[in-house]
Amino acid sequence: MYDNDKPLFDFMCESLYSAVISDTLDELGYRHQVMREDLTPLSADWVIAGRAKTMLSVDVHHLPEDPYAQEIAAVDSIRPGEIVIGCTNRSRQNGLWGELLSTASQARGARGAVVDGLIRDSKKILELDFPVFATGTKPVDSRGRGLVIEYDVPVLCGDVLVHPGDVIFGDRDGVVVIPAAVVDEVVRLATDKVTRENHTRDELKAGRTLREVYDKYGVL
Repeated sequence: MYDNDKPLFDFMCESLYSAVISDTLDELGYRHQVMREDLTPLSADWVIAGRAKTMLSVDVHHLPEDPYAQEIAAVDSIRPGEIVIGCTNRSRQNGLWGELLSTASQARGARGAVVDGLIRDSKKILELDFPVFATGTKPVDSRGRGLVIEYDVPVLCGDVLVHPGDVIFGDRDGVVVIPAAVVDEVVRLATDKVTRENHTRDELKAGRTLREVYDKYGVL
């Protein structure tokens, strides 16, 4: 599942976009695969595609004896081509993600991170050019505020259930979750729709009416 993913993910980043993937999932009956609109990239130029590496964090109000144990284990187990999916249950007190986790993840071959919560060190993350999507920033450490309790388990991120190995696609418009079982079909159908959209655009520019080109190509 992972060894030959890079060409696929590179193609998706170069040729597809979140809206056409969402439309394709709709057509296949998967109508609730787009994360909440407040999950946005630090840089609008970033586009990500990769396998979900899930991490579950909860708020705490004490200093655990080993506060980073599961967090470290999760990051150290990242495989090339994965995207970290950090679920904080929409915490407002926990800055789960920062520069050092981004650096470690990037070194292990991760393609980005999506954090349903707050992050810090945004300037350093931008300098790393490691794509991170989050709901906001806050310069607090997770120690004594949040605790990673599990990883590689299903999590609810951005109101979408994400399973380990699902394919994540994100750009400036949002983040879409593609169930692992339908990745190939989604990419094939989305690519076909992009082609039809390109033809539609060209004919609209040439003066054809929207009704004419919609009846011909069936996209809008």
